[in-house]
Amino acid sequence: MRFLLLLLLLIPMLSKAQEAPATEAELKKQILELNERMDQVQLNLVTSEKKFKRGILVATIGYTLTITGGLMLGRSNDQLGQGLLVAGGVTGAVGTVLMIDSFKYLGRAGRKDKK
Repeated sequence: MRFLLLLLLLIPMLSKAQEAPATEAELKKQILELNERMDQVQLNLVTSEKKFKRGILVATIGYTLTITGGLMLGRSNDQLGQGLLVAGGVTGAVGTVLMIDSFKYLGRAGRKDKK
């Protein structure tokens, strides 16, 4: 019984040892594929960074408008304050969506393209 168990464990190891070593051309091809994937990852990271920074800027402007509108409420420019509250809230939300949307490029950075 032990002999059979030992035999079952050794057979896969023997078959693994029979694989042919990689040729120089195959290795070069793999290196080129890795370089292409690395370039794509770097491109996606740059795109993500740009979109993220744009989202931060838009969100900051929007929330600054919201704060300004809130400070104007109850004073002589009450109507303007209400408008700034709404406009700033919408602009801030759009900026937040832009920031969240920029992360899709990070997900693409690690994904292998199917051919």
